[in-house]
Amino acid sequence: MKKLISVALAAAMTAAMAAPAMADGVDLTFFNSKMEIDDALKEEAAAYSEEFGVNMTDDYSSDTIAAHMATVYASGNPYVLSMVDAKDIYSMAPDHGLDLSGEDWVDKTTQAISIDGKVYGFPLCVEARGLIYNKTAIEDITGEEFKPEDYATREAFQGLIDKLKEGGMETPTGVMNEDWSLAGHYLPEVYETRDDVQGFVDQLYAGTADLANDERFNDLMDTFDILKENNYAKDEALTAAREDTEMMLAEGDIAFMFGGNWDWAVMNEYDPEGEYGMMPVPQENDTYNKMMVGGGSKYIFIDNTVSEEQQQAGKDFLNWLVNDEEGQDFLVNKCALVPAFTNNTLEVADPLGQSVKAYADANALVGNYNYLPDDHYSKCGAFFQKYLADEIDRAELAADVENYWKNTTPVTSSAEAATEGATE
Repeated sequence: MKKLISVALAAAMTAAMAAPAMADGVDLTFFNSKMEIDDALKEEAAAYSEEFGVNMTDDYSSDTIAAHMATVYASGNPYVLSMVDAKDIYSMAPDHGLDLSGEDWVDKTTQAISIDGKVYGFPLCVEARGLIYNKTAIEDITGEEFKPEDYATREAFQGLIDKLKEGGMETPTGVMNEDWSLAGHYLPEVYETRDDVQGFVDQLYAGTADLANDERFNDLMDTFDILKENNYAKDEALTAAREDTEMMLAEGDIAFMFGGNWDWAVMNEYDPEGEYGMMPVPQENDTYNKMMVGGGSKYIFIDNTVSEEQQQAGKDFLNWLVNDEEGQDFLVNKCALVPAFTNNTLEVADPLGQSVKAYADANALVGNYNYLPDDHYSKCGAFFQKYLADEIDRAELAADVENYWKNTTPVTSSAEAATEGATE
């Protein structure tokens, strides 16, 4: 009997800790920078407001985060909660963020961002980048079971591409042309997949890196060339719509696309019953062809100038996401996200998220580089788009990227990076 009472008390205490206090009339403004979950977030904000008495509103913007947030802070009316990228936490949180070091959820994740010993960034989810594949489409053509680990090297991957073409799939790949995909996701793997990431970036800033002769750059670009050469939209590489590429992959018209588990939000609208997954980018490096790049993705910080009631309402919402069953369900099932917190044991529903979780559980994720300059996407993305369209060659791409870095003010250095990062 005592044991039953203890269990009941423990459950009640956990529920009380997870449930936010009623906060009638408190405006809880939320900036969302993740398009894929905006509809779900707006719906949840209305339900959360009704249940807990706050006035929660969701504001989405397709502008670059840095530009949007600069406008918001210039107006003097900041959001209570802002969802931004990791690099934005480093640039904004020391001035605008509330120290969240004492929050319950800090000990339940390894992905929170801390700066100078203070936790500012709440990790919304874990995401990763790699090749998305349509297992059903591949097996229908080859007549063989598709095991992604069999195609880790570029030679093996090229062989599979050739087999798919011989079997009638004329163009087995799709390449997204957005600057954030090319220069925010693919190109950074050149920086991220090496022993001393910040040291290499320091060389880029100093103008001493030699990308044209860099092993990692050429390894990854050789693979990109296979994707580019076999792209269904090769003749209209810069105008093909992202949604069309995701649709073609889901419907089996193509077999591979470089992307991330966030692409499931579109793919599942077409053939959610198909078999899909994610794999590392095929390459000749026998370490990195077994690992995807990923980690905490999208971070929330609480503004340090809003009222104490708003700050508390913001804290309550974050704790609700971590500890409340409804909050956990919202992240995993309604938003199709991979949770960043160990106490959320809900099974990830979508196949891309399942792949990411499997790599994360196996400690096979290479960490994201979180200090890209704000204009890296747009500037280097423009160079990469020219390469995708065959307007420049690889040597010119390398030179353009090198010139960008050596003419950019460093965001951080090796010494500074050592004082920052995810909590352990």
